[in-house]
Amino acid sequence: MPGAQDPLTHVPADRLEESDPTPGMLRRRAVGTGTMWAGAVATEPGAVTGWHHHGAHESTIYVVHGRLRMEFGPGGTDTFEAVAGDFVHVPAGAVHRESNPEDDTSHLVVVRCGKGEPTVNVDGPA
Repeated sequence: MPGAQDPLTHVPADRLEESDPTPGMLRRRAVGTGTMWAGAVATEPGAVTGWHHHGAHESTIYVVHGRLRMEFGPGGTDTFEAVAGDFVHVPAGAVHRESNPEDDTSHLVVVRCGKGEPTVNVDGPA
């Protein structure tokens, strides 16, 4: 079984490293293996991130606290909001931006699987 002999890893919360910056959010990586990225994201109240995509990585987001507004699609006109307890899937290469419409910082857990750069900042949606 591949990896069966690899040791398990524990990453305490105070050991997460700032990673893959996009304006408007703070990403902190817990694990990066070359094919998987996992970490925490905090978005301040009222903040709107820059447009970005995750290259060949697909992402799963779990909303721990607060509200997450996603903008995506042609011209960035498609939107939805996710709240604490919700999961969001972002396909590889999907250009999007996130915002926090609440009065409190939102907190997310993100896991990305794929290869290459995990975050690519762009000027806007197609």
